[in-house]
Amino acid sequence: MSELSTTQGITPFLWYNGGAEEAMNLYTRIFPNSKIKLLKRWGEGSHMPADQIMMGVIELNGLTLHLFDAGPMFKFTEAVSFFVSCKDQEEVDHYWNSLIADGGEESQCGWLKDKFGLSWQIVPAMLNEKLAYGDPKRAGQMFQAVMGMRKLIIAEMEEAYNR
Repeated sequence: MSELSTTQGITPFLWYNGGAEEAMNLYTRIFPNSKIKLLKRWGEGSHMPADQIMMGVIELNGLTLHLFDAGPMFKFTEAVSFFVSCKDQEEVDHYWNSLIADGGEESQCGWLKDKFGLSWQIVPAMLNEKLAYGDPKRAGQMFQAVMGMRKLIIAEMEEAYNR
């Protein structure tokens, strides 16, 4: 099986403006069971800087992504984000702190943008469990607490749910 093969069928394709290789290194360092599968540069004679990534393929904990460095024509928006389900506060803190480091930007309700402008949702698994299967009134109380947070704090969410 080649490095480009995947059983996903649909693979996210991310367009960068000069930061694809740095993003590949950051993401594969942050997420467990991750690796760079392919890194091909534009090379001499192309319309892009020779050292930029023409095609990069990474695997993040089982999810294959294609990355591409092709200039400033397209930008990331919050309309698309990566949702990271976290088992505990330690995992929330790890992903949150790693993705906002060196120029990332906090938003609200567990959302952030990394230094490349890509949006992420760093969410404790318990939030989805309570919203989907918990008592609707208590889930609503918890959701109101979430609306006032940037990084999600499980203890505060539990406290709001149990009021």
